[in-house]
Amino acid sequence: QVQLVESGGKLVQAGGSLTLSCAASRSIADVNGMGWYRQAPGNQRDLVSNINRAGYTNYADSVKGRFTISRDNTQNTIYLQMNNLEAEDTAVYYCYIMVGLRTYWGKGTLVTVSS
Repeated sequence: QVQLVESGGKLVQAGGSLTLSCAASRSIADVNGMGWYRQAPGNQRDLVSNINRAGYTNYADSVKGRFTISRDNTQNTIYLQMNNLEAEDTAVYYCYIMVGLRTYWGKGTLVTVSS
């Protein structure tokens, strides 16, 4: 079993910045698939960004140029740097990692962007 704990979510004004963290209970050095999803009220959970073991990154069109995903294998932590936040970024943000055939999720952290 793998535990993921997200942190960093809070209320921020539009145009502001925020960094989310996701700490894993196991080493992520060998994990190829990991990243962030988000879910706004009444909406489905959508992919925000992911990163693989080689450092290749992928972003949803809506966050390209504003969000940056990174990983620190020494800290077993994934980060999501979010700049120029918009009201539409308001959501619960969930991190995930894929270990073998299983996907593990955190419980989420709430980001609220006021306009």
